[in-house]
Amino acid sequence: MHEIVEKVKSAGVVGAGGAGFPTWKKLDCQVDIIIANGAECEPLLQVDQILMENNTVRLIEGMKAAMEAVNAKKGVIATKSHYYQAVTALRREIENEKNIELFLMDSFYPAGDEKSLVYDITGEIIPSAKLPSDLGCVVLNIGTLCNIANALSDIPVTEKYVTVSGDVDKPQTILVPVGTSFKTLLEIAGFSGSQETHALIIGGPCMGYVENDWNSSVKKTTSGVLAVPLDHYLITQKNMPMSRQIRLAQAVCCQCTMCTQLCPRNAMGLNVEPHKVMRAAANSNPSIIGDINGLLACSSCGLCTYFGCTLGLSPSEVMTEFKNSLLAAGVRPQTENNVTPEDAILLKRVPTDRLMARMDLKKFDAPAPASTLQVNLETVRIPLSMHIGKPARPIVQTGQTVAKGQLIASILENELGADIHASIKGRISEVNENYIQIESIQEVS
Repeated sequence: MHEIVEKVKSAGVVGAGGAGFPTWKKLDCQVDIIIANGAECEPLLQVDQILMENNTVRLIEGMKAAMEAVNAKKGVIATKSHYYQAVTALRREIENEKNIELFLMDSFYPAGDEKSLVYDITGEIIPSAKLPSDLGCVVLNIGTLCNIANALSDIPVTEKYVTVSGDVDKPQTILVPVGTSFKTLLEIAGFSGSQETHALIIGGPCMGYVENDWNSSVKKTTSGVLAVPLDHYLITQKNMPMSRQIRLAQAVCCQCTMCTQLCPRNAMGLNVEPHKVMRAAANSNPSIIGDINGLLACSSCGLCTYFGCTLGLSPSEVMTEFKNSLLAAGVRPQTENNVTPEDAILLKRVPTDRLMARMDLKKFDAPAPASTLQVNLETVRIPLSMHIGKPARPIVQTGQTVAKGQLIASILENELGADIHASIKGRISEVNENYIQIESIQEVS
């Protein structure tokens, strides 16, 4: 294994944008292009913008290291053209770089979808059951590339930038130790509500999930913590039980096909047809579900629910439910032949501003600047499963003292997963199958 890949593995680097795929495994290949995903797909989130603007040197160091690891000839940083400060900083930093270039995009959703990004840059569609590496590309999040640069200096992943936004007094993007509670982040952002008045969305408004335990904590993949009033349309949709969604489909789904017409994956030629899945659900008849391979190609981006359907239905949730049931039953996607995007694929892209207006999010669309606050915590609760693959195994015991950056949980040599390190100096106060809790030891001056 390449020395850079070994350092990335030892540092516990995973996809920082949300998926959490172990980066060492992603770099264990040979490709022509490294693509840095700086599109910041979800509305309201601003982590990637801030990293591109303020951590530009580290980002380019990480890009060069990733290119060396996979023997890539070119690096492409893809971001939105209206991120003016970030674009300016990036142009200045790559001015003399012959093999790294910028790719500027319009603001549409889901711009950061991996398949969409590869298509925009290479003109090729990634078929089902294939990876970007099969087309000669590796796609890495901006935060992931910064963590790769840190790994070269033997600095493991112990901190994460998180945008705290929504119905808070002081929206901001803040660097916090992994294991920081969501409740602490809300306090920093001046949140004055409670669980009786608000819900908490972890991630972005479209693909994020509602978290009922506000004492849960930041993972290596956490990009957003959004406080939203309980009576907001978005929370109503996300909290709707599947049984009610199906009853609504039976009552009002008119098979207008708008969900399918606006599906980004369908426009790519991957035959994703939410209207047929809604028809199958409404009629309790799986035989009319349509193309199974198309169903499995759904990215669960939520565009069909939050923009396509005008009747308040949740096609994306029903799609995800069906997709997960098929995967649990052992059904796997098959690679299509001759996937061809629609001629109108670019005309079907939904501007992010229009999506936010439809979702009633414009009132929360405020700057969330980088915070200068130094966060000192009494306790962190570090999850053992915050990556794709098997959870890391604790190698520490209750009562043990650890330093920040010390390895506290590891994976076996050939396992898919990621090592985990202490995010603060302290004493281990609890170890169980889900997390390791550390109580801070304050320095005596």
